[in-house]
Amino acid sequence: MSDTDGKKPLGLGGGTRGPGQVKQSFSHGRTKSVAVEVKRKRVVVPQKPGGAGGAGGSSHSLGDPSKRPAGISDAEMERRLAALRAAKAREADEAAQRAADEKAREEERQRKREELEAREREERERAEAAARKAEEEARLKAEEDAKAKREAEIARRAANAPARVAAATATPGSPADEQRPTPNRPAPANTVQRKAEREREERGNNRARTGDEGRRAGKLTLSNATSEEGGRQRSLAAMKRKQEKARQKAMGFGQKAEKQVRDVQLPETIVVQELANRMAERAADVVKSLMKMGMMVSMNQAIDADTAELVIEEFGHKAVRVSDSDVEQVIDTVVDSEENLLPRAPVVTIMGHVDHGKTSLLDRIRKANIATGEAGGITQHIGAYQVKTPSGQLVTFLDTPGHAAFTSMRARGANVTDIVVLVVAADDAVMPQTVEAIHHAKAAGVPIIVAINKMDKHSANPTKVRTDLLQHEIVVEAMSGDVQDVEVSAHTGMGIDKLLEAISLQAEILELKANPNRDGMGAVVEAKLDVGRGPVATVLVQNGTLRKGDIFVVGQKWGKVRALLNDKGETITEAGPSTPVEVLGLNGTPSAGDVLNVVPTEAQAREIADYREQTTKDKRAAAGAATTLEQLMAKAKADLNVAELPVIVKADVQGSAEAIVQALEKVGNEEVRVRILHYGVGAITDSDVGLAEASKAPILAFNVRANAMARSSAQQKGVEIRYYSIIYDLLDDIKKAASGLLKAEVREHFIGYAQIKEVFRITGVGNVAGCLVTEGVARRSAGVRLLRDNVVIHEGTLKTLKRFKDEVKEVQSGQECGMAFERYEDVRAGDVIEIFERETVERTLA
Repeated sequence: MSDTDGKKPLGLGGGTRGPGQVKQSFSHGRTKSVAVEVKRKRVVVPQKPGGAGGAGGSSHSLGDPSKRPAGISDAEMERRLAALRAAKAREADEAAQRAADEKAREEERQRKREELEAREREERERAEAAARKAEEEARLKAEEDAKAKREAEIARRAANAPARVAAATATPGSPADEQRPTPNRPAPANTVQRKAEREREERGNNRARTGDEGRRAGKLTLSNATSEEGGRQRSLAAMKRKQEKARQKAMGFGQKAEKQVRDVQLPETIVVQELANRMAERAADVVKSLMKMGMMVSMNQAIDADTAELVIEEFGHKAVRVSDSDVEQVIDTVVDSEENLLPRAPVVTIMGHVDHGKTSLLDRIRKANIATGEAGGITQHIGAYQVKTPSGQLVTFLDTPGHAAFTSMRARGANVTDIVVLVVAADDAVMPQTVEAIHHAKAAGVPIIVAINKMDKHSANPTKVRTDLLQHEIVVEAMSGDVQDVEVSAHTGMGIDKLLEAISLQAEILELKANPNRDGMGAVVEAKLDVGRGPVATVLVQNGTLRKGDIFVVGQKWGKVRALLNDKGETITEAGPSTPVEVLGLNGTPSAGDVLNVVPTEAQAREIADYREQTTKDKRAAAGAATTLEQLMAKAKADLNVAELPVIVKADVQGSAEAIVQALEKVGNEEVRVRILHYGVGAITDSDVGLAEASKAPILAFNVRANAMARSSAQQKGVEIRYYSIIYDLLDDIKKAASGLLKAEVREHFIGYAQIKEVFRITGVGNVAGCLVTEGVARRSAGVRLLRDNVVIHEGTLKTLKRFKDEVKEVQSGQECGMAFERYEDVRAGDVIEIFERETVERTLA
């Protein structure tokens, strides 16, 4: 059977076909011959008259008309023949052009080949000349060495000749004496012949050795490398480098720069890497120098000043000793020139007695509602806001708390402000915190604008307010003084425009200016530890511009600006003068009132923060050491009769924690006092519970909650955690407990927790939270708190508790229910509802 197996052979189609074979290859190596049909091109050759083929130029040479295809005239046939001739001529021209191009390319290749050969030949000749020169130098050197050896041998023999003569004289008649020539007897012929043969042999060996050394002078062998007489010869490349260096040196290039001597500032201790940076040397070289001194240190370790000074002198620099306090010199304290100062917004602080309407007045200005967000309706934090007045001017407001415990907060507000708005209730006149605010404003040296609030009440008496202010040296304009006073009402909005005009007028008189084109500098008005965001500081920028990415130091902490948020919670990239912002990116919670300064590098910020922290520790240690033994004994004797109430304080922000601690330190008398074991910001942790258990102290939680681990640990260890949202309740409770006047204590028992899964809007009812009771039981009569990230958002009672469509009294754990708060609707999915019951318990102070 053939390979085709009876199948139709492959064809190429068209033309005259003929048989052919094609070898077909497969991937595994087998081949197979396949029969195909070959198409041959049909060539039409016009026939000349008389039967000869060819093309003529006239109609009689157009071939036999009977053999033409149908429908082709003589003119068409003539046109086709002309096109055929033109195509042949074009093909001939293209072939000639291709031949010429190929010839030109071949000539170019031949030229490049010859140039390359000539260049290689020149390099080879130079290499051979250099090798010959090296061989000649080696040969001359070898001849000189051989000559020197021969001369040394002759000298040695000449030196030993008298000894040989004496030996010969001492032993006459010896066989050697018969052969030795004497002046009277010539040397025997065989002795002369042997001497000549030895000389010829020595010359031949020297010649062979010299030729071999000359031939191998350019090669490196083991014997040449280890021998003392001949060493490794310089290579051709080394000789070229030497010539090139000599040429560059002659032309003035390649001169090594003269080493620059630097003045290196040297503190008491310095890190090796920082020392290398200040000297502009490689850190590895500094480490190597220290290792030579016997100190095995790395580049991240610190060394003392004396060792660093030796290293600096070894590298040729000059050491300049500085004290530790000089690290703060990197903070820019240059006074701005007048042309760089630009107008800025005024900073206005709202101050006054508690419940005189400070926050409500600010609410009216901001068209917001802040008071509902504060527990008990009183402000317990410093709030910073920026407001745009109807005239288009920006004004920054600081709202300070009015409670007696927040003295330090009011002092901070007065220190960072430009104008103080003293809010006095028209129906209550001047109160203790009003007087305190006046003293803070006078101590800060800032102007005061008196806002007489609550003018909408029937019992308002602004004249009494103005008269009472006279006792504290505040003379208002209505009484021919220089202090502006405005009658306002936060409830109706009366006098708000006049108050803003008074602020604008006072700001124009002050001509407030700052330089925004410098590193930012500001004051911390509040700081807290936020869940998920870490330490957060509310900063009022006073000068320069604070930008995202800036490295700063604030008090004993430092950080890098990770994010900036304005008073509306919006993320911004920079904050200019008089702008309050929340700063994220600190390494710890700073103290309220600390100054924030931008520094160039992270190392400088860390160094300044460490120095300040160490200074604080030293001062504390020095204060403790200053106490004499007699004072300690007297204090211990006095403490025998004093009962102490140890407490641990945890608050939501730094300012509240400081205010509570200062208030608690004032509680007590000669019989009882409160001892603060620890205070801080953030949620209660397991370490706080451990400290409370060891010291038998309760934990006072102000607007914070314990996490799940701490809550479980406190229940197991029997640690008491008291939660407060209003500072009145905290101070009153501690005062009663410390003085022993507490007849009954109101305790809270947590009976359940519920998780908000979804929030529904129902007409006529408001927002209803769809909840799942996760722990305990939810009762309609119990109190509730709304927790968001373990921080109290709202405390109140339930308006409704439904199970499906029915109003129920309680819902057990694991069941779903609907809850609505009384006069509060800001609930979100994911919040936690804490259900508790209050119980009155009689107890006595132990």
